[in-house]
Amino acid sequence: MILKNLYAYADLFSEYTELRVQENRSIRISMVKGNIVENSRTSTSGVSARVYKDGVWGFASHPNISDNTMKMVMKSAIDNALFLSFREKKEGRRLPVVNAVAEHDFTTGKKRISQREMLAFIREIDNYITGRCSRLNSRSIILSCLDMEKSLITSDVSTAYSMIPRTLLSILLSTERDGEPVELFEVHGGFGQFEDVFLSPDQLYGKVDRQYDHLLKKAEGIYPRAGLADCILDADLAGILAHEAIGHTTEADLVLGGSIASEYLNEQIADPLITLVDFAHSALDERCPVPVYIDDEGTKAEDALIIEAGILKEFLHNKETANHFGMIPKGNARAFQFSDEPLIRMRNTAILPGRSKLEDMIASIDDGYYLMKASNGQADSTSEFMFGIILGYEIKKGKIGRALRDTTISGVAFDVLKTVRMVSDQMVWSNSGMCGKKQLIPVGLGGPAIQCVLHIGGK
Repeated sequence: MILKNLYAYADLFSEYTELRVQENRSIRISMVKGNIVENSRTSTSGVSARVYKDGVWGFASHPNISDNTMKMVMKSAIDNALFLSFREKKEGRRLPVVNAVAEHDFTTGKKRISQREMLAFIREIDNYITGRCSRLNSRSIILSCLDMEKSLITSDVSTAYSMIPRTLLSILLSTERDGEPVELFEVHGGFGQFEDVFLSPDQLYGKVDRQYDHLLKKAEGIYPRAGLADCILDADLAGILAHEAIGHTTEADLVLGGSIASEYLNEQIADPLITLVDFAHSALDERCPVPVYIDDEGTKAEDALIIEAGILKEFLHNKETANHFGMIPKGNARAFQFSDEPLIRMRNTAILPGRSKLEDMIASIDDGYYLMKASNGQADSTSEFMFGIILGYEIKKGKIGRALRDTTISGVAFDVLKTVRMVSDQMVWSNSGMCGKKQLIPVGLGGPAIQCVLHIGGK
């Protein structure tokens, strides 16, 4: 437990200042073919300060948390800001004044279990897999727990305390066809500590059965025909597309660096069926996978409407870029470790549901593909993307056909979104997202399934 109340240090602020104390606690257990290959527990904590003067920032951090190091870090940050201000001789605009107060502690109220008990939980799942999945040549299970605890105070007297947990369990199953490995993974869990997320191993047995069934169909599957195709992107894929190929282009620091989104503010960039929101902490009356109530600059977190009915409406900002564009910051400045400076980051990015039923979307396609899960991928500031596809099926005359072997999809997202013709009525969140923009950080991805046209790879 870190220090919640940092008011005692507010009198030491001479310029605009952010003082943050943070601890990240992690547990990781990995099992391969029934053998434990990793069983670790780590904790990283410290204090950081950031000072803004005349358009430049001074930053300092220290891994020890004490009264002396707090004062030392603040002094170092001030000295750094003064030095850079003297060297740069910029005339920075005053940052917007915000004031927000929040405390959110999501520590479980249940009795904590030991790492040994977590290991026993994993072993039960592994035993179930070996008993039910006879055609496997390999299996892996990884448990990953992360608690992010932060305290913050700013010279605007914004104060925040949060403890945001996430627990994920990844299962990788592997078989082979013609001597080549065929793999499929699934990630379970999400927001909360282990005791709140996983009640019993048998809650995962049905999901393991479905994963194994998909794997066997994939092993007997086909490669798609390369080229443009009518596709349905299931919610998991649509969420990745929204985050990687659209969301990043609207982060204001990347906009200033030349992102394609800089050319299209208030213009039609997608079909009117598409509305894209970066949610702060709740969506459609439910808590998001990564709730943010106050960001690491002390700004109250609010939803950011990126695309409304196909029109690009706003960028994602920190205080500095909000000043530059004459906009209001909505809490998108986030840091992963105590030693990281806050960057403009997405939080929970999702396309809003439409009115179509998934079965009607499938029935509307005579010859195309239903794509369900991505592996990895990349996108750039032009919104051009390429994602690996590890699970999908062909659609023939409105019905699901044979499974697909691993393939890829690609395109320019701003163009692909103009081809959308149907959006499903179900909102599904992917709870395991990690964004790698300079520093890793948890994010939520979600939305409905969308029907569109894009390039799909062949063999």
